[in-house]
Amino acid sequence: MKSLTKLFSAGLAMAFLAGVAEARTLRVGHGTTETNPRHVAAQFFAKRVDELSKGKLKIAVGGNAQFGDDVEMLTALRLGTLDMSLNAQGPMANIVPEVGALSLPFLFKNPSTAWKVLDGALGDELAAKAEAKQLVVLAYWDNGIRHITNKVRPITTPADLKGLKIRVPSDPVAIESFTALGASPTPMAFSELYLALQQGVVDGQENPLMNIFHSKFQEVQKYLSLTSHKYEMTPFLMSKATWGSLSADDKKVIKQAAVEARDHQRELTTQADRELRQKLEAAGMKINEVDIEPFRAATKSVYDKWQNGPNAELVKQLTTAAQGVSQ
Repeated sequence: MKSLTKLFSAGLAMAFLAGVAEARTLRVGHGTTETNPRHVAAQFFAKRVDELSKGKLKIAVGGNAQFGDDVEMLTALRLGTLDMSLNAQGPMANIVPEVGALSLPFLFKNPSTAWKVLDGALGDELAAKAEAKQLVVLAYWDNGIRHITNKVRPITTPADLKGLKIRVPSDPVAIESFTALGASPTPMAFSELYLALQQGVVDGQENPLMNIFHSKFQEVQKYLSLTSHKYEMTPFLMSKATWGSLSADDKKVIKQAAVEARDHQRELTTQADRELRQKLEAAGMKINEVDIEPFRAATKSVYDKWQNGPNAELVKQLTTAAQGVSQ
């Protein structure tokens, strides 16, 4: 009887160890702080993957550019040395040029308009183009409506931007837009931005309120001008090599968890936008409203270029969809 008990116990132990051995850990990286809604939702994603896979899949989240900045993570994804990244629209546009059209100034009236477009046929079209570049789009998360901060003066008209060095993401449209507005756009990794602002390498930057607050830019920036000049999404990307190594069931788990986490993250960013203006004012920032029409007029040349460029048809579809959804 004792021998049978020992054999039974040994069998359970071996089964347990086999179950543990079968668990696979996938790494997901991002470049924001651990208080940012992006990180909070990434942890939510990890929890749902664990639950949906019954422990078969584990997610290791690395924030604060632990796995490299956005550009470096995109390279790692394409090489298959990183599994997933909550990346950035600008760097992605350097690999999938069509994504750059999403950066056109004043394209989307509000985030919900952008979500409807991205979650539809146009989002699928961009995902297909990304897959051809070894990137699988799991979902389009939110990165909010962007505003300008700087340490020199309030921005009320495009003329106020003249001569200011403004950090922008590595995004062709962002560079074109701020050049048209009279600023000196300076591409830079987000992870380097706080120090650059603190040391005066750049005068200002542009980001949604949640990124401004959670990265503590209010400590090194005096003025916040609510230009609402651009919407940005956060592409949740997986290496095509990793995607191809997953079973059909595991793919379903990852996709479902990514979409659930997307919805959770969008709720967090919406809530953040409602609350953070007051917190930024309390931190000492001088906040001003902006009449966007002069800014829209000043960036018309950017639209003209894209409407007559190689992605003209996509730009037409995108602007038509954005206008149709917002009506």
